[in-house]
Amino acid sequence: MPVNEFFAVVSNPLIARALIVGALISLCAAMLGVVLVLKRFALIGHGLGEVGFAAVAIAMAAGVAPMAVAIPAVVAAGIFIMWLNERAHTGGDAAIGMVATAALAVGVLVSSLSSGFKNDVYNYMFGSLYGISEGDVWLSAALSGVVIALFLLFFHRIFAVTYDEIHARATGINVRFYHFMISFLTAVTVVLGMRMMGAMLISSFIIFPAMTARRLARSFKGMIAAAAGISLLSFALGMAASYLFDLPTGASVVCASLLFLLLSLLRPSRAR
Repeated sequence: MPVNEFFAVVSNPLIARALIVGALISLCAAMLGVVLVLKRFALIGHGLGEVGFAAVAIAMAAGVAPMAVAIPAVVAAGIFIMWLNERAHTGGDAAIGMVATAALAVGVLVSSLSSGFKNDVYNYMFGSLYGISEGDVWLSAALSGVVIALFLLFFHRIFAVTYDEIHARATGINVRFYHFMISFLTAVTVVLGMRMMGAMLISSFIIFPAMTARRLARSFKGMIAAAAGISLLSFALGMAASYLFDLPTGASVVCASLLFLLLSLLRPSRAR
């Protein structure tokens, strides 16, 4: 593609909005993905994605703005999953499975009983490049800023909770508080990714770059940096494939990140 044509494409308001939102989502997903993978809680993104699908279906059936319902619903679900994991004596996978399957059932029932908006629900399930408005950009920028700021502000304590909860408690860190904060940040990231990546695919975009970074980096900071780079590059490649070959955006980005993971499997892991 000639340089002038390239700049013409990226200067298109639709593409420019998608690039901004996608880059922000990529950074948030990369940072939290490393934490979730190391804590073996990576599937929470999948569970929250299905909650997001149910929330969007309910919002559209009620004639309410989808994000106005999805944001509080997904955040509440993330906190509830963590509560089940800590207080109800269930494992993390069991807590995620309970919430995810219940939410999926509700979403399917609501969408089947309603009519006239199934295409819109499909866009939220699997992502749509053409559904990003200027308002979505501002909302994504604000929420991404909150996620990134909180992660960096509490970086050292998140690191301590991620690697050794017992030592973290011994040093006076409120481990339970940081568990809930990680869950909150993950929920916000899932909501951010639903519009373009899709509720059913955002969890893969959280997991794949983190898994790849785990094989390439030795330290926690190294994993964060590697995951961020892989996530941004996967997004760029997925966007290019989506635009050039008229492919679904979310699926293209996830397949690009999967490709990097498969390539990383060809070399020995450097993670300790």
